[in-house]
Amino acid sequence: MNGTELKNLQAPLKDKYREHPESAIITLKAEGKLGESISCKVETGRAMVEAGLHPATGGTGMLACSGDMLLEALVACAGVTLQAVATAIGVNVAGGTVRAEGDLDFKGTLGLSKEVPVGFKVIRLYFDLDTDAGEEQMAALKKLTERYCVVYQTLTGGVEVKTEYNV
Repeated sequence: MNGTELKNLQAPLKDKYREHPESAIITLKAEGKLGESISCKVETGRAMVEAGLHPATGGTGMLACSGDMLLEALVACAGVTLQAVATAIGVNVAGGTVRAEGDLDFKGTLGLSKEVPVGFKVIRLYFDLDTDAGEEQMAALKKLTERYCVVYQTLTGGVEVKTEYNV
């Protein structure tokens, strides 16, 4: 897909959202079924993923770790966003790799220390790109990828999370 094709694909959506702003608000959903032996089966839309405890909290390593899944979502979103941005602004990216790493202190998760936060202390996102883009193009690619990546913006900006327990 080239920049013109992308713009042509998105133009009617942008027009619709300008004319009817409420139509741009879409609710994405995920659902999981509680499984055996401390697990949760999550329907991804493509396949069923069974998540469980990370080995650092007593898991076997045979089930997906939700922390890994968070990093995978960031990589997926950042990769797709980077490609869309590159296409839109005419930066040639022939290929590359997007990687995410995050540091966790499991003493917080296991309740060993109230001073240790539960969750990632830091997440590092790496882009190793095969491109001939110059410094200005790379700066624009970085700025726009970070600006339009939903998962990146959610993680860096924070979001209100409401919980509800039903019995």
